[in-house]
Amino acid sequence: MVSSSPWEFLISMLRTNSPSNIDACLARGSNMGRIAVTDGMSDVAVSMLKNAGHEVVLRHHEMGEIANGSLAAFDAVVIRSATKLFAEEIMASVRVDGGIRFIGRAGVGVDNIDIEAATEHGVVVCNTPGASTRSVVEITIAHLLASTRHITTADRSLRDGQWAKKHLRGTEIGGKRLGLIGFGRIARGVSEIATAFGMEVHAYDPYVSSSDVGVTMHDDVDEVFRNCTHVSIHCNLTEETRHLVNSDRISMMPGIGADGTECGNHIVSCARGGIVDEAAAAEALRAGQLSSLALDVFEIEPLGESQLLSHNSFHGSPHIAASTSEAQARVGTEMATLLIEFFETGKPSTALN
Repeated sequence: MVSSSPWEFLISMLRTNSPSNIDACLARGSNMGRIAVTDGMSDVAVSMLKNAGHEVVLRHHEMGEIANGSLAAFDAVVIRSATKLFAEEIMASVRVDGGIRFIGRAGVGVDNIDIEAATEHGVVVCNTPGASTRSVVEITIAHLLASTRHITTADRSLRDGQWAKKHLRGTEIGGKRLGLIGFGRIARGVSEIATAFGMEVHAYDPYVSSSDVGVTMHDDVDEVFRNCTHVSIHCNLTEETRHLVNSDRISMMPGIGADGTECGNHIVSCARGGIVDEAAAAEALRAGQLSSLALDVFEIEPLGESQLLSHNSFHGSPHIAASTSEAQARVGTEMATLLIEFFETGKPSTALN
């Protein structure tokens, strides 16, 4: 049968030669994409994407599914820390005639993405580093105060029917030195609040050449541990930073504050699991070298059996540093904006590769 117009005839011929490709193009349009969201996204962000003409599929994909190519039917994927996209998963998600072209990390850390492998396969990687800053800053300070004032221990004692007032004397953070390992957005936010509390802030970051007024920068990470009774971790997890917090460095901490108070040694990490050597930290808690340890991130997540759980001077949270309504709204809208920019221009200005 002869087509009724040259356009219909062209479409018919294209379908005959490559039906899947032309049907996909007709369904989406050249600038419209099919987006997989594996770990949730705010309603506002989903609406932004749909209003821009994109298809959004919200479903968690298990690692085995991804390795078998479950993401290859999409043009882009948005993940959080629960989903890992390493070389094998990226290879399985890319096709000669399609597959993912964009990986969005809804959050800061990208250690769950093989950026080099993504680059080799022409896949753009973006994250949303500023969206959750305030939330992570706040929980870091919350963990620091909970540690030095024994808040979680006090709560447990009350639930056990004890009135442990005499045994729960804490120390102030004012007049003490706070060491920051890494000095990016979150660390700077922590520094501002710590300074308002009267802390003396020290920091180490080999990628930062200057500091804010009032922050002492060190060229050697060991100097931070030697000088500071309170240390907070704010770096990425790399081979260089894995187990950066170990028994040797914990033993360097002075235990006596800049104001002369015997305040003990305290470590907080809301950065990435694996930077703190948990076995070494548990032993330091047992030996009394470490007075408290507060973690929001762990070497293995979810946390199973752990030596840390037997210590009252340890308290933790299940990777919730960015889990506030405000942060998740910002993360979603920022990621949606990046996706829209990607489908319009081919590469967002803030791409990591």
